[in-house]
Amino acid sequence: MSVQPPMRPRPRPGNLREFAEEIESATGLRVQIVGGSLVMSPTPRGKHAGVIYRLEETIRPRLPKSLVAVEMASIEMPEDPDDYVTPDLTVCPAEFLTSDEWLIDPHDVELAVEVVSQSEKARDIRQKADWYAVACVPALLVVDPRHGTWALHTRPSNGSYQDTRPGKYGEEIPLPDPLALSVATGDLPLYGDGNSARPR
Repeated sequence: MSVQPPMRPRPRPGNLREFAEEIESATGLRVQIVGGSLVMSPTPRGKHAGVIYRLEETIRPRLPKSLVAVEMASIEMPEDPDDYVTPDLTVCPAEFLTSDEWLIDPHDVELAVEVVSQSEKARDIRQKADWYAVACVPALLVVDPRHGTWALHTRPSNGSYQDTRPGKYGEEIPLPDPLALSVATGDLPLYGDGNSARPR
């Protein structure tokens, strides 16, 4: 007589975080829950990781002691157990580094940074930006190494960002208060040939 393996519960509202953690543990993929849907992406590598590294290297030493820049820390959607995202870089209170929590309250986040992967679709980028706005993350920086561009989204209200400042590699990114610093972009890696480039 054959023994059937135990039935595993299926993903459903209320247990998506459990499934996300199992997938991350089994595959090493980064798993997020955006709008109630599981979203999986490979861990950053190569130039994608290079963009994150250089941004962190620029931002971290210029932060007040009360704030830190951390990689791969997840932000929760308030009052929704099925939604969270994991930005490539998050600026949040230094207390997070001594906390047992793995989710950050979006109201404690000063800046979230998303670096677009080579295979990411425009629809997915828009959907994630809307998520941050709904959660009221005050500033979202999206860097796109495919085209050598960036966009700084600020003033979330009614589920969308009211201000968006676009720019290109080579132009400084003016981060809003309380960060109040400019980030150089001329040395950020660009996908394709070469280590870094500025759009022509």
